[in-house]
Amino acid sequence: MVGKLLDRRYLIEARIARGGMSTVYRATDQRLDRPVAVKVMDHQFAADPQFLARFEFEARSVARLNHPGLVAVYDQGQDGDDVFLVMELVEGGTLRELLRERGPMPPHAAAAVAAPVLGALAVAHRAGLVHRDVKPENILISRNGEVKIADFGLVRAVAAANTTSRSVILGTAAYLSPEQVTTGNADARSDVYSTGVLIFEMLTGRTPFTGDTSLSVAYQRVEKDVPDPGTWIDGVPEEFDTLVRRATEREPAERYADAGAMADALTDLSDALDLPRYRVPAPRKSAITAKTASAPTPPSLTGSAVPETTAIRPQAAATADAAPTVVHRAAASPTPQGHAQPQHTKVVTREHARDEIQGRHNDGPGAGDSTQVDYRANRRASRRTTTGWIVGIVVLALFMGLAGWWLGSGRMIDIPAVQGMDAAAAAAAVETAGAVVETRGEYSDAVPIDTVLGTDPAAGSQVPRGDTVALLVSLGRPTVPGVPGGGDRNTVEDELRRRTFEPVDGGTAFSTSVPEGSVAALDPAPGTVLPVGAKVEVIISKGAAPVELPDLEGRTVDAARAALEKAGLTVQDEREVFDPDVDAGRVSGTDPSEGDRVGAGGTVTLLVSNAVKVPSMMGRSVGSSREELERLGLDVEVRQLADSDRSVVIGQSPAAGSRTEPGTTVVLTAVP
Repeated sequence: MVGKLLDRRYLIEARIARGGMSTVYRATDQRLDRPVAVKVMDHQFAADPQFLARFEFEARSVARLNHPGLVAVYDQGQDGDDVFLVMELVEGGTLRELLRERGPMPPHAAAAVAAPVLGALAVAHRAGLVHRDVKPENILISRNGEVKIADFGLVRAVAAANTTSRSVILGTAAYLSPEQVTTGNADARSDVYSTGVLIFEMLTGRTPFTGDTSLSVAYQRVEKDVPDPGTWIDGVPEEFDTLVRRATEREPAERYADAGAMADALTDLSDALDLPRYRVPAPRKSAITAKTASAPTPPSLTGSAVPETTAIRPQAAATADAAPTVVHRAAASPTPQGHAQPQHTKVVTREHARDEIQGRHNDGPGAGDSTQVDYRANRRASRRTTTGWIVGIVVLALFMGLAGWWLGSGRMIDIPAVQGMDAAAAAAAVETAGAVVETRGEYSDAVPIDTVLGTDPAAGSQVPRGDTVALLVSLGRPTVPGVPGGGDRNTVEDELRRRTFEPVDGGTAFSTSVPEGSVAALDPAPGTVLPVGAKVEVIISKGAAPVELPDLEGRTVDAARAALEKAGLTVQDEREVFDPDVDAGRVSGTDPSEGDRVGAGGTVTLLVSNAVKVPSMMGRSVGSSREELERLGLDVEVRQLADSDRSVVIGQSPAAGSRTEPGTTVVLTAVP
């Protein structure tokens, strides 16, 4: 996407972050010449009309909201397969990045983050919108300390998509409310629950529930209450325990009614505890900072002053034998217009007449005194020259020594040994040594989760100061993943290898939900904890198993349809046929026939009998008999002595109770 121009307007410059449903890029709006953030949804949603309609509706709804705690929505659209949302670019980082850098927050800092989040949610709740995915990754902190919440409406848009399985729990497992887990429904009180979990994590540095899989984490909240943060970490006021406890009640009716009510409770709490005002710092190392770092601007070129010079020049020809004259040339001084004015040569020593100098040479005893004076002056000048050389040599030696130290060991740092430490302490040790830390997870059978395995490069290695050192943090034993990528075999096997597993052929199996050729299942099942490097069987779908057509003769059409749908088949058509053994309107058979095998999901034609059951006309008048039989679609022939509709029927053919085709002639015998 980098370098692409979306909608002939938004130039993609760098990727900021990647999530499960979308990727966020930094871009420039070339029409308005401003930086923006562009969220591009996964291509699987581009061809889904239900998602596109919901996506557009949600974007318009959020764009109408106005609150400093909401990330502004500027535009939305579609460019080919790229469905995108254009938002305000918040220069800074996420609350998740800040928690990783600094760990648990003191109460006043947690309140400073929660207050604008609740204020923004309150505005949305009053407008009838629900966020559904409140979590640290969606809380942005600008470099000015502004706290904003992003991604309103995207969860509901994805939920409307045909590409989303109805069995998938939408949202982040650690922050879902119980009703989102059990029924999938969410309202303002669901956001209140998620915000309560968010405050718990800010105060304690971790979420209240953990587990091997996201599903197990999600279902714990259905059976367990969120504990008070004060029971997990010292120093949390009881008022915060009460706030979190009320916000995370398992029954929605027992929580705060919406974010506005919770915001009022937080304000009362802050006033009661007299919490100080606090400016939330942006994380020092964030995804957007790394992607938007620019090269330093070169310094501007400025004019430098002409240095002063000192020279010794001889006098003119008339005084060529006179003592040398020292002259001084001053630096050019700028005029108000910036041009240099010429300076005249200035005489430093006074001039001596020729005869005065000549007289010195011809003096007797005085000549020796003059010579002695010149010798002392020369000696002093020589000492000054020698001292200057010594000082210059010392300075040069110091400079060369410092340069050698910097180019040698001073420029390099030794990577400290951090194996066995927790991630925060290890990161601090590496940063203190002078390197930039990058955390990388690795699976391990023996080392507990979040414990440091080592560094890359290894401890004791030397790297240039300011280089990036990867901190290898244990992810514990790997778990078998779900089936990503819609069951694409290459995608599934790549994910297994990323988790250290060795994918092996597990054969094939029938599947009613997975198309033929895609991955139907994994063995062991997803969520199973295995040793590093274990083998996982990949089972490929053969498509749906064939279904044997049941006997449907004599059933009503509705009952036959239900039986076929239960078997995984679809009724394509209904066709009338004559069957003397089946009453009209009931199923005579199927096409294909009973007992034939049809692939699951296939189509079947129902054969419906149109046989007419002949009623008894004995003892009835010819007129009423004719009317009844013609109503049933039968022709009538009357054999009688007198041509009268009042004649009484004494015989009929076919006999009463027999089944016949529509249009068959019924012969009536009547008297008189």
